[in-house]
Amino acid sequence: MAIEKTKKADIKGKSRFYFEVSLALSLLLLVGAFKFFPDFEQEQLEIKADEEIVKIEDIENTRQENRPPPPPRPPIPIEAPSDDALEDIDISSEFDLTEEVSAPKEPPAMEKPPEEEEEIFFEVVEDPPEIVGGLKAIQDDVVYPELAKRAGIEGTVVVIAYVDKTGKVTRAEVAKGIGGGCDEAAVEAVMKNNFKPGMQRGKPVNVKVAIPIRFRLN
Repeated sequence: MAIEKTKKADIKGKSRFYFEVSLALSLLLLVGAFKFFPDFEQEQLEIKADEEIVKIEDIENTRQENRPPPPPRPPIPIEAPSDDALEDIDISSEFDLTEEVSAPKEPPAMEKPPEEEEEIFFEVVEDPPEIVGGLKAIQDDVVYPELAKRAGIEGTVVVIAYVDKTGKVTRAEVAKGIGGGCDEAAVEAVMKNNFKPGMQRGKPVNVKVAIPIRFRLN
């Protein structure tokens, strides 16, 4: 047999009534609270901040100064017309078309300066040039530079000597150097000495020859 709920035991049937009553009581309490306790103490928060002093400077308005006008240009002198009347000049425009006119003479030809022929120096000849006094003569004329002595520079400098047909050294250049002033000293020693000229087919010719010069410390 099914059990039926009675109206007294049905709680959900009266839930709406209880909700309305509770809502009315809460509104009455809220109104009473505002009526009897209108003021609320508020906690004041003090915020301290460093005061910054800002100085405001008045900036003067810039004004453009009126520049003085440029000085006037000096007047261009104009020659005044002369009171004297100019004499009339007769210009004849008559030409004789039958007259024979000779052609203008050609300007003299400019003489070209003679071109200097560059001397040719042989590298290989039948009889190469020989140093008068041998290689020892050049070695004796070598002055060992003080800079090279202090730096301990030693070695062999190869100098190319250009010997002409008379056996004189016209110029010399360094083919292999060691520095320290030794290269210049070797060239100077070669320029001081004379050679027996080189021969080609029984005739003296210009020859360039390589000369080794040694630099050694005692």
